[in-house]
Amino acid sequence: MNNSVGNTARLMGAGLRALLVLTVLCGVIYPLAVTGIAQAAFGNKANGSEVKDAQGKVVGSELIGQTYNLPLKKGEETPAADLKWFQPRPSNGLGANAVNTQYKLLLSGATNKAGNNTELIKAIDDAKKAVIKDNSVNGYTVKPSEVPAEAVTSSGSGLDPDISPTYARIQVHRIAEKNGLSVAQVEKLVKEHTDGRILGFMGEPTVNVLKLNIALKQLTGKG
Repeated sequence: MNNSVGNTARLMGAGLRALLVLTVLCGVIYPLAVTGIAQAAFGNKANGSEVKDAQGKVVGSELIGQTYNLPLKKGEETPAADLKWFQPRPSNGLGANAVNTQYKLLLSGATNKAGNNTELIKAIDDAKKAVIKDNSVNGYTVKPSEVPAEAVTSSGSGLDPDISPTYARIQVHRIAEKNGLSVAQVEKLVKEHTDGRILGFMGEPTVNVLKLNIALKQLTGKG
């Protein structure tokens, strides 16, 4: 009887010591070490790839797309695009995020509609007409064949922060007209904010819409 109690006590003691050691190692030391390395070597990425404006205020993340719309008017279900800013890809969020409202994020999600879905086809057709109408200004007309796919379709997440240089260039004349800038000034802005392929050969060139609009705000003297 005494041996049995003694063995049980020793096993419980060993289990408790193992629990304490593993808790300290895996629950304290390891997380602190990983966090320290991440902050030291990849501080911006570890903190969410935050993007700041000219005043140093955090205005979003370079990894999450944002919309640039006018205030919702009475009777409207969806707000109209604010055409003085570069517009991102269409978004297909699932609704307002009640947890993190700092950037008015949408919950990530794709349409999950087949290519022959009539609602999807209509949405793409309407989006294409809007891109052509919004970006055709005096002396410049957008042709249907010039509208890239990402201008009328959302990404798998629905929150893609980037557009192609092609879509950015389509918006140049409209941006110049709406902001009283020359086309050359806006073209230069797009070129300066175009990121090449990863390692020179992976993926496609991209333009981060948030960073581009921050630079546009500075150029127009509004930032």
